Amino acid sequence: MTTSTKPFANRLAVVFDFDETLAADTFAILLQDLGLDPDTFKKERVQPLVNDGWDKYIARAYCLVEESKQRSGKDKITRERLEKVGRELEPFSGVSEMFERLRQCASNVLQDVEVEFYLISGGFVEMARSSSIASNFEAMWGCRFHYGEDGEIKFIKQQMTNTEKTSYLYYLSKGMDGEKEKDLMFAYSNVADDELYIPLTQVIYVGDGASDAPCFAVVNQSGGIGIGLYKQTQADKWSVQEKINVNQRVDNIAPPDYSDNSELMQSLTLAVESICKQIALRRLGI
Repeated sequence: MTTSTKPFANRLAVVFDFDETLAADTFAILLQDLGLDPDTFKKERVQPLVNDGWDKYIARAYCLVEESKQRSGKDKITRERLEKVGRELEPFSGVSEMFERLRQCASNVLQDVEVEFYLISGGFVEMARSSSIASNFEAMWGCRFHYGEDGEIKFIKQQMTNTEKTSYLYYLSKGMDGEKEKDLMFAYSNVADDELYIPLTQVIYVGDGASDAPCFAVVNQSGGIGIGLYKQTQADKWSVQEKINVNQRVDNIAPPDYSDNSELMQSLTLAVESICKQIALRRLGI
């Protein structure tokens, strides 16, 4: 990296949300596993807390803790249960093959460029970490529980609000370090261009809605690429949603179908190729 060209590294990052991005809503799936109706649980137990000023992620965790207290024996909500639900998750079509396809795509442009995958989720990350695709990620961040000696959930240990997600984009850009992760001010510290692990210009962020808007804003302002996802029944979601402002717009929107030659895979492939070509261009200035 030189001071005469824009910063670059010989790697790029593809960062995903999880729920409704790579798989179905894990909170709803967990509730179904508990024999509860997701819509009723959210409406009658979570939403009243949110209306009273609670953070949504804390409210969801609190309601699960209270639900577990009312149960007995093997019916409680435990780490083991969360992991079981995670193992049983079915990723969206093509997700399992997507990782290698994008690695190969990058290699076709520049053989020595690495593609790294990260997860930044507002969901309970224990389920994502137990899923069949977990081994593809360099790191997975999200909401976490504190557990009792018997493994039962006791309290929310870490939340991941919409705005807190952005600190992890800065964090992975500067280079991950277990100790520095405990002090998220590190994410906003100044790091010389030639010391960046992955410049944000080489980050692709994939998310499914307004909860990802802060991350899209960071990626847009930094020259990275944002790709939005929508359900087939919500094709106009992004275009009509007034909460998405110009700084939070995405480069493309597509249904969450990762199968070969789908619109989403074409978008991801073009994004990876584009960043690889930018790296090749900037290498010429060395």
